[in-house]
Amino acid sequence: MTNRFDKSRLPSRHVSVGPERAPHRSYYYAMGLTEAEIARPFVALASAGNDSAPCNTTLDAQADAARRGVEQGGGTPRRFNTITVTDGIAMGHQGMKSSLVSREVIADSVELSVRGHCYDALVGFAGCDKSLPGMMMSMLRLNIPSIFVYGGSILPGRYHDRDVTVVDVFEIVGKYAAHACPLEEVHALEKVACPGHGACGGQYTANTMACVGEAIGLSLPNSNMVPAPYTSREQIAVAAGAQVMELLAKNIRPRDICTREAFENAARIVAATGGSTNGALHLPAMANEAGIDFDLFDVAEIFKTTPYCADLKPGGQYVAKDMYEAGGVYMLMKTLLAEGLLHGDCLTVTGRTLGENIDEVTWNPDQKVIYDAKTPITPTGGVVGLKGSLAPEGAIVKVAGMHRLQFEGPARCFDCEEEAFQAVENREIREGEVIIIRYEGPKGGPGMREMLSTTAALYGLGMGEKVALITDGRFSGGTRGFCIGHVGPEAAEGGPIALVEDGDTIRIDAEAGTIDLLVDEAVLAERRKAWTGRVNDYGSGALWRYARNVGPARKGAVTHPGATAERHVYADI
Repeated sequence: MTNRFDKSRLPSRHVSVGPERAPHRSYYYAMGLTEAEIARPFVALASAGNDSAPCNTTLDAQADAARRGVEQGGGTPRRFNTITVTDGIAMGHQGMKSSLVSREVIADSVELSVRGHCYDALVGFAGCDKSLPGMMMSMLRLNIPSIFVYGGSILPGRYHDRDVTVVDVFEIVGKYAAHACPLEEVHALEKVACPGHGACGGQYTANTMACVGEAIGLSLPNSNMVPAPYTSREQIAVAAGAQVMELLAKNIRPRDICTREAFENAARIVAATGGSTNGALHLPAMANEAGIDFDLFDVAEIFKTTPYCADLKPGGQYVAKDMYEAGGVYMLMKTLLAEGLLHGDCLTVTGRTLGENIDEVTWNPDQKVIYDAKTPITPTGGVVGLKGSLAPEGAIVKVAGMHRLQFEGPARCFDCEEEAFQAVENREIREGEVIIIRYEGPKGGPGMREMLSTTAALYGLGMGEKVALITDGRFSGGTRGFCIGHVGPEAAEGGPIALVEDGDTIRIDAEAGTIDLLVDEAVLAERRKAWTGRVNDYGSGALWRYARNVGPARKGAVTHPGATAERHVYADI
């Protein structure tokens, strides 16, 4: 034990200290704990491990490895699990409505388990898209000393002597629909695209939020880009367990680390890596937990001045393993800090500042993945915020790898993703059209589905850069092309996207940051009078409850007021 702790000042005193807690202690004795172990701080090891997908299959083993670090630091580890919904499997059908909802369930379930058992600190392990922000949201909500550990990415598959990811499989579905490849090629690719454990390898949502974990200061330096199969992941888990005890000893909490400046750093990393547009949804949701007003427009302002520096899929060439070998997130932050684009004085879970951590990194001029911020891939970020008459409350588009940043064309409207996907598969979409998929927002879906199946099929058909797609739903981090999501207000709230009709002209300018419906206001006023909301299929259960409580995408699609409405903080009980 390197630290001595006064349990009379910690939450776990409520379940372990004093004669009146004898019944509580009896349960710990039943599980084999000694009197000395019960007298130590209780540290939650929250794992999103399960057999649902390769993103999550190593998490329980990593959480168990962290036990050793907690014990070395003088704590008693207590592991529990939470759910995940894996987007790659939920994609393209009604199951995707559960994805974003799972972020709230994960945050809520971790909160409730920690509250119910009075844990003193938290190490959270997550591997798939929504589990990363969900886990970090719970840390900020509880505000006990916490460290976030990413389970790591999958290694790339190999097909015809090139690296491939699951997005290649989604895209070949469209290629097959266009009669451009035989079914045997689809089967051959699907068998090799995902060669083992870990989250999707490109700069999709999981890896984007893993980068956020380091940039915002909740993860150990250069820990999250290590691929899941690498044995060093065990060492990272042990180190996280040991370090959380140091945070507990010093009373360093997540809200000490995740200041507004830290959120700005995180937004920089999303843009600089050409990351998932979902970053612009999850950062406001995390900020809500800390009582920080940081919405889509705040994120978009950061994006405007951020150079695109990491050449990662889907817009670029490389995957997470390559970024790890190039030096990881801290190598990227090294060049951004040198150009004055990061706040170096933000605290991190090391107990030191981001700048102090970066000082230990030496720039590697020989690697090919991360460009110097002086000579970036493009001078502005890989993700852009939009606003205009079609989206008064904003929208988001990933422009990394795109050659065309303006688009104008006639609308083609669909009231759900299935209708749009069917039209794509039937080759009914015409070049130059702006596809509208609405009533897929947080309330309207409900659940704000991602549209990767549709966008990937468009690419497979060779239409990826010949059409635009706009939705009040979301896009996968694997989406590429002129695909605009998070349009607000959403259709279910009577936003302008609900009033669009086939043939209306829509103009998008990703350089100027505008998205406009070119229809006279008088015409829209008449349409608004005639508009009636669409009733979704969910009259009960989790999706009904979510639709009743969820707020706008602009503010992160959250379901509660956040820290600004708190009357007490769990950590202070």
